[in-house]
Amino acid sequence: MKSLRFFGLWLSLCCAVCLGQTSDKPNVLFIAIDDLNDWVGPLQGHPQVKTPNMDRLAERGVTFTNAHCQSPLCNPSRTSLLTGKRPSTTGIYGLAPWLRNVPELKTSVTLPQHFANNGYRTYSTGKIFHGGYGRRKTDTEFHELGPAAGVGAKPEKKLVGFTPGGNHGLMDWGTFPHKDEEKGDYKVASWAVDKLASKPVEPFFLSVGFFLPHVPCYATQKWFDWYPIESLELPPILLNDRQDTPRFSWYIHWDLPEPRLSWMLDVDQLKPLVQAYLASISFIDAQVGRLLDALEASGKADNTLIVLWSDHGYHLGEKEISGKNTLWDRSTNVPLIFAGPGVSQGKCHSPAELLDIYPTLIDLCGLSPLSGLEGHSLTPQLGNVDHPRKWPAITTHNHDNHGVRSKDWRYIRYADGTEELYDMAKDPNEWHNLADDPAYDNIKKEHARWLPKTSAPPAPGSKHRILVYHNGIATWQEREILPNAPIPGIEWKKE
Repeated sequence: MKSLRFFGLWLSLCCAVCLGQTSDKPNVLFIAIDDLNDWVGPLQGHPQVKTPNMDRLAERGVTFTNAHCQSPLCNPSRTSLLTGKRPSTTGIYGLAPWLRNVPELKTSVTLPQHFANNGYRTYSTGKIFHGGYGRRKTDTEFHELGPAAGVGAKPEKKLVGFTPGGNHGLMDWGTFPHKDEEKGDYKVASWAVDKLASKPVEPFFLSVGFFLPHVPCYATQKWFDWYPIESLELPPILLNDRQDTPRFSWYIHWDLPEPRLSWMLDVDQLKPLVQAYLASISFIDAQVGRLLDALEASGKADNTLIVLWSDHGYHLGEKEISGKNTLWDRSTNVPLIFAGPGVSQGKCHSPAELLDIYPTLIDLCGLSPLSGLEGHSLTPQLGNVDHPRKWPAITTHNHDNHGVRSKDWRYIRYADGTEELYDMAKDPNEWHNLADDPAYDNIKKEHARWLPKTSAPPAPGSKHRILVYHNGIATWQEREILPNAPIPGIEWKKE
């Protein structure tokens, strides 16, 4: 009997130790939102946007107001964040390839894999990696997968009719009779809500990726009612804004399905797009609210870190375009919010990068160190939002085109050596390019020293939105851009 009692006591102590070790590590709720610029309440990018749930998340954590993506395109941005390496290191600049198809990246330890290697159970639903990447039967990025990302209910035909640039099916926006419950993002949130209610194995890493406000921007009528078009405010737009930007600034988004401003003005679609984008944001905010409520109801909120981020921003007429694919703030500035154990409250205005998420979570969750990460932990700023930070944010779009964003300046250098410089304190809309003014040469030099020292060529299998500049020749999607070629989409009626 004594031996049995001793064995029982020993077993109880072992269980207590194990439980103690588990409870030392916080859970992680990792929320990704596609194509979301700074039009959220915590960043005040649009004066009329309503995001009450992101607002309440921000109130209990730290918001990085000057956070930037490493690429203004889905696949390279997400690959960078989830591998901890810059696009200029990986060579992934387009919507393909999948990182596991690149020999040099095949054995990369992605963020969810590193959590798994440290005893976490990893769950994922929606869009975390780009498209279907990471969701094949042979992929090992997560332990358990929920529904993939998707639009959900669609109208019988495009609501806005023909769009230039190929009349792409995704280039659409508006409302039609359907229910929130029929939308892909609602189903993604529902799976995550159910997972939280089921008391998942702890510690857990639960990643939830939302598709909207990526086009097509479809939302139900109630969300459009939040933004009456009669009183809708448009973003600040300067007509002919590109007169002082290099021609090469067009090359990095040369021929795309996203409509240019000229078309939107001609067919009166700018306001409808802005309305649909805002409505989509508020619908997604409601899904974020469902996740936050489910986490509270699970009893795990006090031991769960929440990270909310977007892969890149989106233009809605600014710089004469819609879409992403630029090195200006509208494409690069994204929401980045941390909340939970070890995180203070407030707003940090120092530059931050999505690349910083990986090392930050290693620190906050007590994971084993990992060499080769190119970001820098944000834990000092999570403890004190005014803690100084010496690094700027660097964004790369296609080979050898880089933007450097410090606290007060944006510097851009394109592959042909042409430049842009903006005083973001005085010119937040980036309307006045100062790069040719010798008075600012020292500021350009200070920022140029942060440009990546290496710039990998496009990885094998690169395609979809790939620009290459070699020996003075620019090639878009394997077709040479002639020096006097008209800019696609600007003279859209002639296409």
